[in-house]
Amino acid sequence: MNILVVGGAGYIGSHCTRQITVAKHRPVVLDNLIYGHRKAVAPEVPFYQGDLADQALVRHILRTEKIDLVMHFAAYTLVGESVAAPIKYYKNNVVRTLALLETMLEEGVRKFIFSSTAAVYGMPDKIPVTEDVRKAPISPYGQTKLDCENLLAALATAHGLSFAVFRYFNACGAAEDGTIGEDHFPETHLIPNAIRAVLGLDPALNVFGADYPTPDGTCLRDYVHVDDLSRAHIAAFDKLDKPGTQLHFNIGLGHPYSVQEIIKAVETVSGKKVPVTFGPRRAGDPPELCADATRVRAALGWKPHFNSIESIIESAWRWHSINPKGFN
Repeated sequence: MNILVVGGAGYIGSHCTRQITVAKHRPVVLDNLIYGHRKAVAPEVPFYQGDLADQALVRHILRTEKIDLVMHFAAYTLVGESVAAPIKYYKNNVVRTLALLETMLEEGVRKFIFSSTAAVYGMPDKIPVTEDVRKAPISPYGQTKLDCENLLAALATAHGLSFAVFRYFNACGAAEDGTIGEDHFPETHLIPNAIRAVLGLDPALNVFGADYPTPDGTCLRDYVHVDDLSRAHIAAFDKLDKPGTQLHFNIGLGHPYSVQEIIKAVETVSGKKVPVTFGPRRAGDPPELCADATRVRAALGWKPHFNSIESIIESAWRWHSINPKGFN
């Protein structure tokens, strides 16, 4: 299949692009390079620099590259920024996604895979979180993702769009060979920031809150390696043949780790102490988030290759050690 990966030069998109090639499909990347990196995409992969809302460009790509399926990784994802700048998030995450979908439908491309988030659940009613738990986002970021999910459902009913939605808990890690990995600015994720502190790139890791009702007082989160996550997406390709198919999957290991446990795992892998400072809780952080991944395992036959947090961190440590300044 010919797969258009929108946002394919970003962290998750670039890893998924590589796994598409491994799976013997043909990726094509569209990325505006605001947050993505051209070096994250192999030279042999067709690459278009531009915006997903540029309907003339998207139409050209769909026709020229004979695209069968579109994957969307081009959202803005910073929760705090979404609170401060909601217009920016609604314009990119909702309005531009609508333009992309409109162009797809006009060109007869009706298979779509959407990168969503556990933020659609807000403060979930139960842990582990199943896909049918009440959706109550507490940030504009989470709300824009849920709005897109609702849009997809409407288009499936009205136009026969077939889609799979993957709700990420915490994507992490890097390619096993250390050639591509996480490179954000600013970096907001725990594992790379802990590694940056070990490498001396930051003075210390700032932990938000140590007084949560958890065993060690720090938040509990579920994690999944970015390559395992990518392989789950690819496993959904052949589930979208029937028009109007609607699939929703949580994606995580199903085992939460505390912030303190992540810090200790980074110290074990690196052999060095993580310098840490403790600050107040961050608004909107629930004490625990953990995925029930039963559905994705049963429906797609998905089995993660990276089953421990240490194996995930080892891949991230390799990438950051080799590339302390990222792709630059």
